[in-house]
Amino acid sequence: MDSSGVQWFDVGDQSVREVATAMKARCARFVTITATELPGNEGLRLEYLWDLDGQLLGFSFHLETNSVESIFDICEATDWIEREIHEGFAVDFIGREYEPLLLREGNNLGVNLREEGR
Repeated sequence: MDSSGVQWFDVGDQSVREVATAMKARCARFVTITATELPGNEGLRLEYLWDLDGQLLGFSFHLETNSVESIFDICEATDWIEREIHEGFAVDFIGREYEPLLLREGNNLGVNLREEGR
């Protein structure tokens, strides 16, 4: 589906790592990850954007729990945004360790979550 200049793809049962591996194999350039808290207690949505020859490709993943596999080892450009989403939305990117980014000692993860969503 084409929406606002992004070609969105249904990932089916593919994992974030499978999509990232496929994008890297095609020499796509990682752009960003956007995190969105879904209404009620429906979890989070992560949208990964990649640039392939000037075309933006989007892949959306619904998280029922606050964890997803990290793709940092596949694409180092995800470092900052995975850390930012970890701190802002309390998402655990499995398979990586975090250096503090914005939060300081005593701050809680999930500063961007609504109170009822925590």
